[in-house]
Amino acid sequence: MAAPSTSSLQDTFLKHLRDTKLEVTMFLVNGIRLQGQIRAFDNFTVQLVRDHGTQIVYKHAISSIHPVESVELTDPTSSG
Repeated sequence: MAAPSTSSLQDTFLKHLRDTKLEVTMFLVNGIRLQGQIRAFDNFTVQLVRDHGTQIVYKHAISSIHPVESVELTDPTSSG
């Protein structure tokens, strides 16, 4: 029997940004600001793409990620 799939808030957020191809501004802990679209991610890194360039950013270096528009991570029709 397969283990039940559990998804963290972080995974849900990153999957949404990847799937919708929203532009994001990513702030790193050292103050650097990166912009682009999240193409992929794993347990340790995020792939950020802008124009024809790709950057791999280690998650431990990310302070925050700001999408260009609001993201609703919960189903407003569900109760609980």
